[in-house]
Amino acid sequence: MTTSHQPQDRYKAVWLIFFMLGLGTLLPWNFFMTATQLSESAFGYFITACAVIILTIICYLGLPRLEFYRYYQQLKLEGPGEQETKLDLISKGEEPRAGKEESGVSVSNSQPTNESHSIKAILKNISVLAFSVCFIFTITIGMFPAVTVEVKSSIAGSSTWERYFIPVSCFLTFNIFDWLGRSLTAVFMWPGKDSRWLPSLVLARLVFVPLLLLCNIKPRRYLTVVFEHDAWFIFFMAAFAFSNGYLASLCMCFGPKKVKPAEAETAGAIMAFFLCLGLALGAVFSFLFRAIV
Repeated sequence: MTTSHQPQDRYKAVWLIFFMLGLGTLLPWNFFMTATQLSESAFGYFITACAVIILTIICYLGLPRLEFYRYYQQLKLEGPGEQETKLDLISKGEEPRAGKEESGVSVSNSQPTNESHSIKAILKNISVLAFSVCFIFTITIGMFPAVTVEVKSSIAGSSTWERYFIPVSCFLTFNIFDWLGRSLTAVFMWPGKDSRWLPSLVLARLVFVPLLLLCNIKPRRYLTVVFEHDAWFIFFMAAFAFSNGYLASLCMCFGPKKVKPAEAETAGAIMAFFLCLGLALGAVFSFLFRAIV
């Protein structure tokens, strides 16, 4: 359809979704700094997460009622031929028929059978990006927060900084620089989707494992402290988070672009699977990383 016939997002649903995501991400960390007891901090953290999940489910159930959603969902289900017919009718000032059948043949049957693309063929095209995003989150979750929260301040002493060291230098720093890295991809995307630099930079993030393990982690049994000052840890965390946000966003953006437009949705689902796989592997490796300190 033409732009004039596209429904407007009158209720700002898209903006509301991103607002809730940001609120759900940042608000829980506030409890670490403001709660007086650990039990209160944990209770507030998980209650906030549950509230966001419930609100998300409610919004998801109400989404099909929005004209904005139904319009684009219908475009997804319609065949290219039917969309062209509607464009011709609109240009002539006629109303397109809302029926789902044309000439006795249903829309679903009019779709060519070759639209069921081979997942193996798609995976072959995006394999480098898929394994890259998996590796990125394996390293990230393997170190953050299981290992990084054990770092102790070397300059705080008995000052207030000791209380705020982890909330600020670990969680706040990570979230800010991770967001900056993701935001940078909106204006700058280097290297390209076919460049060898991208997987090379992803593999280079492995250097953050020894760098963070050699910070002032307490208690420790095997490794010695090399980067004791707080500034080292904050610098490593900033670079660690920024590279995570930037490289992960590049991989997720480039994945669907490596295949045909009709295969983009399947490619996106495969990329999401490897992202989740990286999260799971990172959780497993976090025990190993903490044990070798």
